Order: sequence, then C-alpha cells, then structure tokens
Amino acid sequence: MDDKRQELTARNFPTAQDDAAAAASLPRYGSPQSAYRLAFTDEDFLLREELRPVRMQLELLKPELVQKQHGIESTIVIFGSARILPADAARQALEQAQRSGDARAIARAQSRLRMSHYYEEARRFAALVTEASRRLDPPIYVVTGGGPGIMEAGNRGAHEAGGKSIGLNIVLPHEQEPNPYITPELCFLFHYFGLRKMHFLMRAIALVCFPGGFGTLDELFEVLTLVQTRKSRKRPVLLFGREFWSRLINFDVLVEEGMIAPEDLHLFQYVETAEEAWQLIAQAYALDAPPSTSGAFADDF
Repeated sequence: MDDKRQELTARNFPTAQDDAAAAASLPRYGSPQSAYRLAFTDEDFLLREELRPVRMQLELLKPELVQKQHGIESTIVIFGSARILPADAARQALEQAQRSGDARAIARAQSRLRMSHYYEEARRFAALVTEASRRLDPPIYVVTGGGPGIMEAGNRGAHEAGGKSIGLNIVLPHEQEPNPYITPELCFLFHYFGLRKMHFLMRAIALVCFPGGFGTLDELFEVLTLVQTRKSRKRPVLLFGREFWSRLINFDVLVEEGMIAPEDLHLFQYVETAEEAWQLIAQAYALDAPPSTSGAFADDF
C-alpha cells in the first residue's frame, strides 16, 4: 500500500542526471566528432558563440539557486584592492626591501605597510558583521570578490568569527585565485563581469569600499550610478579612509562643475574603523532594536 501511495508523487520522467549517465555508457555514432550527444552534456555545443545567452543565464542562475538553497537573503559587500597585504606580510616585504638597499623598493614597501592597516580593518569589520549576525534573522553574510588582499581579509574575518562567507571569483589572467577563507559551497566562479556585479548587489544591504584600483573604482561607481539613477534602492555605501579617497577623487569638483547634484554627495559616507562602519549599518536598519524588528530591513533606506 505504501509503495502504491508513493506513486502519487513519483517522477514521470527520468532525471537529467539519469539520462546523462545512461548516454555516457552508449557507444557514439561514428567518430568522436559525432553530434550524438545530449545537448546539455555537449561542452563543444554549450561553448558555441551562439550559446552566449544561455551561458549568461546559467551564470546568473547558479549562484542564485545555491544562495537560496543556503538561506542567504542579506549580504554586506566588501570591495577593495587585491594588492593590500596583511600587516605581517607587509613588514616582511619591507625588511626584504631594506636589505636590498633599493630606495624605490623601500618606498613601495613602506607604502604597502601603511596600507596594510586597511587589511586589518576589513578583517575586523567582517568579524563584527559575522558575530552580530548570530542574533539576527535573517543573518547577514559577508561577500567579497573572492581573491587576495582586501577580499581575503573580508572572508578571513568571517571565517575566524566562525561564520560563512561568499566569494564571487572571476576568470582573470592574474590576481584572482580563491582565497582559502571562503566557505567552499559559497565559492563561485564567473566569466561575465556584468553578472558578477549583479550578484554583488542583488542581496546587498550595504557596500563597504576600501582603497583599491580600477576594479574597486569600477564597482564603486557602478553602485553610485545605480542608486543615483534610482535603478537600485538606496543603501549605505561606506568608504574606508577619508584621506585616501579625498586625495584620489575630488567629488566637490563634480558638484562645482555641475556634473552631479550637491545631494549626490550624500550617497556615500566616510568611515575610519570597523566599529564605526558597523554602527552606521546597524543604525540604518535598526539592528539594535528589539528582536521582533531586528530582521526587518527597510526597503526604502
């Protein structure tokens, strides 16, 4: 009787895995170049130029389904340079440069040691987020670009706090290899920059931007443009290190020349410490409110 009842919800067709396994055991028709393969297991077919729309759909869909499977609804994105070292590595690099006697190498190493401060702040900030999330429903997860530098610091802080974190890696010729602190089941690999950016923002309740180069600036201005044009809802955008950002970009010139509106300068805020950054985010979403409201994130922030 139980077997008969189970037939009420039994599959009517084999799974894709079943058919793929069955097809793999069949002799191919003709030569290895034969088209006698299931379309979804035929790599040559899937990599054709005409299949780009399908590949883009898959790249959007895979991280979405996996994150849903793990119950991930809210994230904080940490952007920043892949080249910023942890303090201990930066000190070692300086010692090595000093032994070489190369003045230019010493100057670069001294700069990297100064910038290592941001690695440690990113690491502490990610730990703060992860520890606070234990009392939040839904919890908040740290997301980074998955590589070294500031990205590593973010995943490392979450890992050291005993939590999960996400890494959105992309295929690049250098500086992009998954750091060892990403939660393995949440370590993704992208081909398309645009889809990777979509996944940075789809669940983000805040974006925290540390000093960085072209990639960091690209991601920062993408977010500011989307919020400015109201293609994306407003959320905290925090820039770590006023002195760095003020030297790099004179936002006031954009206002003075009429390139942006004065109120656009309120799309972001400067912060200096992990605690200050977390406090601003907590205030924005009333995360210090009683438990009944602590998980309710404001759609119109």
